[in-house]
Amino acid sequence: MVKIRKVLIGLGLIIVLGIPTVIFGDQVQSPGTDGSTVSIIFTGDMHSHLESQGGSGGFAKLKTVVDEINVDYPDSFLFDAGDFSMGTPFQTIYMSEASELRMMGAMGYDVTTLGNHEFDYRPAGLTKMLNVASTYQGTESKYVKVYSNGGLNYTWEYKTFPKMPQLVQSNIDWPKTLADKDLAPDAKKLKTAMENYGVKDYTIIQKQGVNVAVFGVMGIEAISQAPESGVLWKDYIARAKEIVAEIQRNGEADLIVCLSHAGYYHADGDQSEDILLAKEVPGINVIISGHSHDTLSKEIQIGDTAIVGCGAYTDYTGHLVLKKTKNGYSLSSYKLIPLDKKVIENPEIQGKVNVFRSLVDQKYFSRFGYRYNEVLAHNSWKFTPTDTFGDVQGEDTLGDLIADSFVYAVKQAEGNHYVPVDVAVVPSGVVRGTIPKGDVTVADAFDISSLGIGPDGVPGYPLVSVYLTGKELKAAAEVDATVSDMMSEARLYFSGLSYTINPHRLFLNRATDIKLVAKDGTKTKIDNNKLYRVVADLYTCQMLGLVKDGSYGLLSVTPKDKDGVVIKDFENNIIYDNKDELKAWYAVASYIDSFKGNEIPKSYEAPDGRKIVNASWSPIAMLKQPNHIGLMAAGIALIPIAIIIGIIVFIRSRRQKRRGYGRSIFHTKTKRYDKPKMRIRKMKKNKYKF
Repeated sequence: MVKIRKVLIGLGLIIVLGIPTVIFGDQVQSPGTDGSTVSIIFTGDMHSHLESQGGSGGFAKLKTVVDEINVDYPDSFLFDAGDFSMGTPFQTIYMSEASELRMMGAMGYDVTTLGNHEFDYRPAGLTKMLNVASTYQGTESKYVKVYSNGGLNYTWEYKTFPKMPQLVQSNIDWPKTLADKDLAPDAKKLKTAMENYGVKDYTIIQKQGVNVAVFGVMGIEAISQAPESGVLWKDYIARAKEIVAEIQRNGEADLIVCLSHAGYYHADGDQSEDILLAKEVPGINVIISGHSHDTLSKEIQIGDTAIVGCGAYTDYTGHLVLKKTKNGYSLSSYKLIPLDKKVIENPEIQGKVNVFRSLVDQKYFSRFGYRYNEVLAHNSWKFTPTDTFGDVQGEDTLGDLIADSFVYAVKQAEGNHYVPVDVAVVPSGVVRGTIPKGDVTVADAFDISSLGIGPDGVPGYPLVSVYLTGKELKAAAEVDATVSDMMSEARLYFSGLSYTINPHRLFLNRATDIKLVAKDGTKTKIDNNKLYRVVADLYTCQMLGLVKDGSYGLLSVTPKDKDGVVIKDFENNIIYDNKDELKAWYAVASYIDSFKGNEIPKSYEAPDGRKIVNASWSPIAMLKQPNHIGLMAAGIALIPIAIIIGIIVFIRSRRQKRRGYGRSIFHTKTKRYDKPKMRIRKMKKNKYKF
């Protein structure tokens, strides 16, 4: 009876579930499985944010949203626009564990592309990461020991890391790169690693009854921000034209998606690189815009091309739906979904993230005597959020603290051999995190200065010591005062230097009252010809040398050694703590760790007057302390005034001559003799009179 009952129930279920198919045929298919609807979920610029920060973002929340979308739109495409790495401590195991790509595999990503930050560890670093990722494709993972905050150990089991996302990158110029004798050795290894992984110019993914062609490009600005990529590049628009033409010629794709690491900036508007891409290459259906970190709450439609973007750090994910029409596919809906505190974390994905976090402790932080979640201090003050840092001109307490930490760390590292640091400098472009309210952890400190790698092969830019003349220090202040208004990444924050900025003053002559500031607050005048010791991270020092080119030769900052010899290789001037490179992030962490009472001092609650913005139109504020550019401009401005005065004097002189008056050398008016004969008679009369 029991067996008969089970059989009847089973038959009943089959009949019930089968009826809709019999009656309605294909109408019971899920949305899009007939190719009429295409659902795309996308991210970009995740920057190793595998874990939620402050209740926002992280792969566990992202997985929850992806699964929810797939309920309504089964088999949605999942794409990423590059820069999936570099920005949190997870990047420290980028080369050894390929943590970002492996987690993207676990998430079910279909395709991603390379951003400029994937090259942060140079071609050798990207090569190592790709080789590691290749070995994990579809393999079983082992048990990994993990340590909790309390020191108790337990184990996590994670099952498999399935197929990695397909990587697409189409505008590396391999022939020219491999023909370059300096680039070829590392480039050959990178090319082999990319081939082994399966990197393609473009790929075709079939889902939902539709074939989607996906290709990836890197834009002009992104390329310029990957100076250590070790490869040469083709123009992204020209290459996109070639790829789209090839896809259309082959006729395999129903629609084309470009993963563009070029970017859309709200401030640049129609001149943004992805706008230009859409205008020049009309065959693209969707451009998923990365690199710029700008969020597009509404798509930008250029002809038949929709441009979309979801910002950075997994704060949002994007979802768009396209519908098939007589003329092809057109955008039906588009929205950004916040991965905020309301979103529940997927426990399986969070378990995998925890595994990698434990590896970060074991393989990286342990060598510095720290742990990922170790609390360094408590913070009661509000520091500028990462996404708005550097947006507004003026002093910022976050920049102050970072710059101060460099001075502190150098003093600790050099001990009895410490040579006083006059100035430390931090550009906003290298600051990748902020100080949260509440407990500040080692991971928080790392996030702040997480970029780069040193010659030692250990993640994190080291600090470098250089010397600048007083005149060059003033030029650096002028870079901040003027140039940074056009490029916020060049906003500079100093320890040991103060100045006033007047945005109404002449271009490249806006910084005044530039002085050195001692630890006790005493300000002293700068000697233009004296050499001053300056500390910054390796990347910043390399960029200082580009000031002359960036200002068209009007400003010059040429880093030198203590003897005044121009530095050609900054790696020879790295600061060491014993035998280890002094990393910028470690300077921040150790400085915060040194605070009395484990509290961020009240002195960082508000600016202390290092940088004052005084937008005054008063003549004194506008004209005081002109630099050489101001004097040159003043000289040029006086030329037309002198010409006008000369013309007036000439005209007046002519008029006076016509009236019979002239001027003596003392500019006193004298009556002229009307007739030459009268003058001759007088001369004869007085001929012998002495």
